[in-house]
Amino acid sequence: MIKLKNIAHAYADKYVLNNLNINFEADKLTCLLGSSGSGKTSILRLIAGLEIPEKGQIIIENKIVTENKQIIIPSHKRNIGYIFQDLALWPHFTIYKNIAFGLNERKEKNVKEKVFKMLEFFDLQNQAEKYPHQLSGGQKQLVAISRSLVLKPKILLMDEPLASLDVKLKRKILEHIKNLRRNFNLSIIYVTHDHKEAFAIADNIVVLNEGKIEENGTLEQIKNSENKFVKYFLEY
Repeated sequence: MIKLKNIAHAYADKYVLNNLNINFEADKLTCLLGSSGSGKTSILRLIAGLEIPEKGQIIIENKIVTENKQIIIPSHKRNIGYIFQDLALWPHFTIYKNIAFGLNERKEKNVKEKVFKMLEFFDLQNQAEKYPHQLSGGQKQLVAISRSLVLKPKILLMDEPLASLDVKLKRKILEHIKNLRRNFNLSIIYVTHDHKEAFAIADNIVVLNEGKIEENGTLEQIKNSENKFVKYFLEY
């Protein structure tokens, strides 16, 4: 589904990724696991087309979308949903308008029907005319997810979406996320620094350390890894 080949990416001449090679399988939920500064968010932003690598190639569904500082297929044509860490909900829009925004921009038909289908799926139909500040943290997460899914992406990128939630709410939202792949036919890449989150939902896990892959495998492979960094990271 997604291939990153020989990717190098820098901020202010400091490389956060250097000669990175990674494949993301279709129809899987892959977690990028690592501490702050390990390159997790940079990978998401490169896949989404929000940033351009210094060198290397990004391939999505057998199409080259970025190659050596050149965007070949722009962000809005990659059929990707992106959920930011701060959720980026518009505070002056109702929940309905937040979810409907992308559909209206595309001038799609049956907007109301599509929005309420998403609201009903996440049991938010009674929140349609409320504003983000009137919702709980968990409800805001579900609105952000709904806003992405209503556009029917093939790939969903999630950047530390549960960082601000308490443990009880995390469990509830993780259960929703775990079911998204099956219910919406998605490939998901989920960024987290918390191995417990990754273990709860992932099909595959990529452990990153200072822009390099320490381990890439299934949940069992990661749990049984002999890599010293991985073993140390999972203890904390």
